[in-house]
Amino acid sequence: MVTMSREQLFLVRAEALTMSGVLIAELDRAAADAAISATVRAMGGARNCAAAFAYEFGEHPDLTAERMRGARSAVAALYGGEG
Repeated sequence: MVTMSREQLFLVRAEALTMSGVLIAELDRAAADAAISATVRAMGGARNCAAAFAYEFGEHPDLTAERMRGARSAVAALYGGEG
């Protein structure tokens, strides 16, 4: 089992929410947990999720950056941590 730091876990959650396609502004903790888990599973793990995020950012930087800002804010509000 790989242990993640709080910062790494924050980033994985934010990247997964960014890639999930869910409406971030309307998430509660249970919905965020479900979206994060489903996205990471569907992509085959956290590393693949990060790779998909990087690809999407390269293809659509403005849209992805805006969505990531919303995801980071949601993760900070729902789980605590940096925003």
